[in-house]
Amino acid sequence: MKLLSVNLGRAKAVPYSDQPEGLTGIDKRPTDGPVRVAAPGPKGVGASGLAGDSVCDTRHHGGDDQAVYAVAREDLDDWERELGRPLASGAFGENITTEGLDVSGARIGERWRIGAEVVLEVTCGRIPCRTFQEHLGEKGWVKRFTQKGAPGAYLRVIRPGEIRSGDPVEIVHRPDHDVTVALQFRAVTTERQLLPRLLTAGEALHPEALKQAREYVAKHGA
Repeated sequence: MKLLSVNLGRAKAVPYSDQPEGLTGIDKRPTDGPVRVAAPGPKGVGASGLAGDSVCDTRHHGGDDQAVYAVAREDLDDWERELGRPLASGAFGENITTEGLDVSGARIGERWRIGAEVVLEVTCGRIPCRTFQEHLGEKGWVKRFTQKGAPGAYLRVIRPGEIRSGDPVEIVHRPDHDVTVALQFRAVTTERQLLPRLLTAGEALHPEALKQAREYVAKHGA
């Protein structure tokens, strides 16, 4: 398992962003040098966990629980076959593109060590938005991406440090529950009856998903 690329994006004005100034940092490109990774601060204040990377709409993106976004190269390859077009690493706006790692099959709370220093913890899957759809230029992309159910994973920073392309990735902790990123994604999108199952992931779960699960249980029971 390894880090295939580290991808950074610069703020850019586009006609399809909901950000007040029309900016987005979704167009991320691989970078060669080492990149500092650290917790950016709470959502709404903190942006990206990677130095030199832009997160423009901090209402919905960035912050400690969405500090890093990971996508498996294998998933990009699968989409390439489906879409009939090449997808470079970073095409989904991901910060890190991995190889040999089942990102959407990772468990909530699973921890990865990247290189010698950095430790990240899986929190949730990525919810697609209009900016993502327009960036890719694929009609009906939000629905299609959701139906696929392989959203990639957001991660929080447990131990800061530097990462670079080619770094090994090691799973250093795997919780004993069965709540994967893919299951969490289905629960908050298309199969809300799964929400009670998320509670077994506890505080490792993204706070917004945890709140949804608790509210569902309070209203409908477990």
